[in-house]
Amino acid sequence: MTRPFSLLLTLLILTGCVTVSDTQVPASAERRPIATEHAPKAIASYSQAIQVGKTLYLSGQVGLDPSTGQLVPGGLQEEARQALDNCRAVLEEAGFALSDVVQVQVFLADVGDYAAFNEIYARYFPPPAPARAAVAVAGLPRGARVEVLMTAVRP
Repeated sequence: MTRPFSLLLTLLILTGCVTVSDTQVPASAERRPIATEHAPKAIASYSQAIQVGKTLYLSGQVGLDPSTGQLVPGGLQEEARQALDNCRAVLEEAGFALSDVVQVQVFLADVGDYAAFNEIYARYFPPPAPARAAVAVAGLPRGARVEVLMTAVRP
């Protein structure tokens, strides 16, 4: 399988994993964009998060420092810490917490970083941790080594 085709296949599979059925969100539910200065501004045309009812859909976060807009130095673990802190800032802006997170997707520029990422991730999500997928990708925005996106639900 060629690399572009496998990347496309991975994206199609992931897209299918995050669809929302009509039974989960009423058709009349309002979409509320969430934005905070405590996480990096969007670097393309997307919202930091969208809240629909009691569910919050966070866009992917990389290890950008919100104050400088630059990738934090120090490698994978520092980028992972910053990406997770950015996600937490978006969650908190919407009135959610890490304990409300039910699903996480992790994109790694190098699958060899999987164990190092897990070491940081475990500090943010003690058991029982959210459902999670982690995949290796051909590249990430701004040359990042990791990108994290989440879905959170309030009771």
